[in-house]
Amino acid sequence: MIENMIDIHSHLIPNIDDGSDTLEESLTLLKMAADDGITRMVLTPHIHLGRYINTRTSIQFEYTKLKRAVADKGINIELAFAAEVRLDSEIIALVEEKDIPLFGPYDNKQYLLLELPHGHIPVGTTRLIEYLISLNIVPIIAHPERNRELLKAPVKITQIARSGCLFQITAGSIVGKFGAKCEALAIEYLEQGFAFAVATDAHNVKHRPPILSDARRRVVKLLGESIAQDLFYNNPNKISRMLFD
Repeated sequence: MIENMIDIHSHLIPNIDDGSDTLEESLTLLKMAADDGITRMVLTPHIHLGRYINTRTSIQFEYTKLKRAVADKGINIELAFAAEVRLDSEIIALVEEKDIPLFGPYDNKQYLLLELPHGHIPVGTTRLIEYLISLNIVPIIAHPERNRELLKAPVKITQIARSGCLFQITAGSIVGKFGAKCEALAIEYLEQGFAFAVATDAHNVKHRPPILSDARRRVVKLLGESIAQDLFYNNPNKISRMLFD
């Protein structure tokens, strides 16, 4: 078993978004993660205005109940929480009101897991990223390899990257769980150095489980142990370690 990986993107707080439906399912998923060698997991429910109206307060309330149940079950995994935020100009108000749980601080900055719409890159995306960076909040774009516009024109990631954001690749994409096109683009972005971290984006047992080890083994084969260590531990640790203190 590969040990000591950190997962910074998961949907395992029950009945709060499109992830785990029940406490029992969440506990099963967290045991799977621990058995896979994930030692720390950041739970990141969706904040998607008009669909998942979560806030720092509502997430923390449900997170606290889950964390207590994990301790009662003796599952050997450390937990923290943040959020995956769908890109929308209206999130500016939530950021300014400090109602979005962020990663960090690290290097005098905080970090926001930011989700693009699945089908396109909205006009104004780079301006929003630059605005967040002006507040010392660095966006981490979740699963760019699954965005349909980037699948059609992979080079467009370069323009987004120039705005100063980071990127998180999905473990399942690396090993073909989202199809050959996503797999190819995930590998391309890894080889080009766009990835800051690899995470599970875990939602459920069958289709999107909390497994990192398979992807880590492939990254080692492609890029070597040092880069794998950065993607699966060192970089996730930088932005999340203060959440676990």
